[in-house]
Amino acid sequence: MNIQIFGTNKSFDTKKAMRYFKERNIPYQFVDLKEKGLSKGELRSVANAAQGLDKLINEKSKDTEALALVKYLSDEDKFEKVLENPKLLVDPVVRNGKQATAGYQPEVWKDWK
Repeated sequence: MNIQIFGTNKSFDTKKAMRYFKERNIPYQFVDLKEKGLSKGELRSVANAAQGLDKLINEKSKDTEALALVKYLSDEDKFEKVLENPKLLVDPVVRNGKQATAGYQPEVWKDWK
């Protein structure tokens, strides 16, 4: 397994995800979205694995202006806006190779090999 957790240090669900993998002695790489964000390739890969970019967008984002705007953008413009503003992503995004989840989903992670 090659686990990457994209989130923020303040996110309760990100902390729970890191604890989930740590308790099972599964190594992971944490990427702080506030510091680094996702590259274009990473976001495309994660969006494909999660069945679309819309699954990654946090409907409860505190950036309500950007959230409202994203709803009306074309797919490519939406992609660029999310790259610019990772606060729009559900926290955490967890990736294992070509598999990915948005949010805290241990029921999915337990089946990852």
